[in-house]
Amino acid sequence: MKINKNTEEVLNKKYIRQICKSANSLDLRVFIIGGWVRDMLLFRESTDMDFVVEGSGIAVAEDVAKKLKAHLAIFKNFGTAMVKFKDKNESIELEFVGARKESYRRDSRKPIIEDGSLQDDQERRDFTINAMAIEITEPQKFDIIDPFGGISDLENRIIKTPLDADITFSDDPLRMLRAIRFATQLNFTIEKETFDAIARNKDRLEIISTERITTELNKIILSPEPSYGFNLLDEAGILDIIFPEFTALKGIETREGKSHKDNFYHTLEVLDNISLHTNNLYLRWAAILHDIGKAPTKRFIKSIGWTFHGHEFVGSKMVPILFNRFKLPMNEKMRYVQNLVRLHLRPISLVENTVTDSAIRRLLFEASDSIDDLMTLCHADITSKNEKKVKQYHRNFEQVQVKIIELEEKDKLRNWQPPIDGDVIMKTFDITPCRAIGDIKTAIREAIIDGEIENNYEAAFNKMLAVGSKLGYTPKKK
Repeated sequence: MKINKNTEEVLNKKYIRQICKSANSLDLRVFIIGGWVRDMLLFRESTDMDFVVEGSGIAVAEDVAKKLKAHLAIFKNFGTAMVKFKDKNESIELEFVGARKESYRRDSRKPIIEDGSLQDDQERRDFTINAMAIEITEPQKFDIIDPFGGISDLENRIIKTPLDADITFSDDPLRMLRAIRFATQLNFTIEKETFDAIARNKDRLEIISTERITTELNKIILSPEPSYGFNLLDEAGILDIIFPEFTALKGIETREGKSHKDNFYHTLEVLDNISLHTNNLYLRWAAILHDIGKAPTKRFIKSIGWTFHGHEFVGSKMVPILFNRFKLPMNEKMRYVQNLVRLHLRPISLVENTVTDSAIRRLLFEASDSIDDLMTLCHADITSKNEKKVKQYHRNFEQVQVKIIELEEKDKLRNWQPPIDGDVIMKTFDITPCRAIGDIKTAIREAIIDGEIENNYEAAFNKMLAVGSKLGYTPKKK
């Protein structure tokens, strides 16, 4: 099959012509292979090119880098080389590797590598849509070499392995997650035999590092419709292995005629709703984890029905445990997610009760710079099938947001720091660190939140003097 015009434009660029010349001068065959070919046929942007050389990939890379005066990085242990340069302000990365064939040991996904042909290299690829190649030749022909029907699978939107799926996934179990990730990103279907092989080989994931699993999971989470990927992970039995706390939310239980919603599918709806508004990975993680505490807090009370009392607090305690297990960052990003999980019911309580200034101030104080993301999460959390109820909740949340904007502009409480800190308190009363300092700071904070005093230094200082006096402290004489 011939390439499309869009692809032909790229392949006629100066650096591609130079690769042709370098390959011919070294009497070597060079091919673009894998993701770039796939993406160009799908009209998706892609700047990273992988080249397979029947011979020394490093030799071709060295010649290309010299002629283009580009940066060259050689990785001898892997037999690869990377050429980096700018082309009209566009960053280009070209990776060169010698064609190879691979074999695997049962206890490792690291292959035993031997020199091979293009055919060997295509056979080791994970999926048919990633096994297509274009030979770089002079004169330029640029025919697509597609031994496994990758073009047909692109047209039919199918993910399929080139060779026996059981062997493909057993050799490198990460490919099972990659299959689901590609299906989710591209909105493709995984071919039945390929999917069945994923289910059969899921236990092989035990040899994959947590970091690799999380990388693929994050890519699924950042897809346009991440619920599609999570449903595939669930159907294959993988989610039970890597994220049992999430699958624990599945199911509807009925007792004495009273039922609760399926919190697993509700969470997926919330995640998809969030995905319509943001590419913020950690806000999407907050959507996934906002109800994670419902499984351990589920109770049935005869007079009430099903309750999940305190699930937001339990869930917030689970966030660092899960982040640590998934090797996600244990820094302000984790604390951001933890805070959103802890606070996600707060705006709902404001909707259901009278919206007081002090309640809004307290929310602003606790949410700080995350307040907008918290409100986005709250809107996404509305998944009722009752359209009237949905519209009413959105209207109520909008009223809360208006109040937040008004008070934030007036009181400057976003990312708030108290006007009086511990040093001022110690110097004023000539005291050393003690519990009273925290009590005074808390009293000042509560007075500002409740609207008792203005959010400024003078008002806070006077409050400090009053509270200190009640605690038996006298200001130091100047």
